[in-house]
Amino acid sequence: MNKKIFVACDTKKLSKIKNIFKNTKTDKITIGYKIGLEFFYSKSGRSFLSKENKSIIFLDLKINDIPNTCSSAIKSLGDLKNIKYLTVHINGGYEMLKAAKIAAKKINNNLKILGVTILTSFSNKSLKKIGHTKSINKLVKQQAKLAKSAGLDGIVCSGYEIKKIKSICKKMEIVTPGIRLPGDNPQDQKRVVTPKEAFKNGATSIVIGRSITEGNIKKNIQRLIKSLK
Repeated sequence: MNKKIFVACDTKKLSKIKNIFKNTKTDKITIGYKIGLEFFYSKSGRSFLSKENKSIIFLDLKINDIPNTCSSAIKSLGDLKNIKYLTVHINGGYEMLKAAKIAAKKINNNLKILGVTILTSFSNKSLKKIGHTKSINKLVKQQAKLAKSAGLDGIVCSGYEIKKIKSICKKMEIVTPGIRLPGDNPQDQKRVVTPKEAFKNGATSIVIGRSITEGNIKKNIQRLIKSLK
């Protein structure tokens, strides 16, 4: 699989989105863009996405609801033909995951469904607070098996769990968020790795946000390219 770097566009301002797209263009690496809830829910979000057809777009909605609602939500995205990836929460269960995959195929044969495991802002301690008794490693491994059985195209997990699920997800994409360039502040993230570490562990794609979008974007892209060597 061609390794991709998705730049997380976490802002509601269209001008900032356009600036990110403009200043991350490079022929050195494959760049795509992760569009999250903040921009998608904004006044300009959907309109911009409907017109953007030159970039690899990863729509990170993390859908999690009953199967029928999940299916209907995905079908409502049918006009966005340029979306390549869409996320759903694996903890929505097998039936929801199957419904998501079926709905995606109905609107766009090229749309890939990625199952989100445990968010990178969680630690084992914070996971226990919401009632889970298994460790993150064990839970992500179980979720990976569920995603595979439901026919999903890939999973989203932190760099800490990649090695645990590689044997399960042999033909699936493994997308890793919680990425920081060497020396950068992890901020609200708990399970953070560098781009090079993520790919070394077996990620097929990574999602990197503030390390790229804060400060001088062009210089940060060069830092990213250098860090991958």
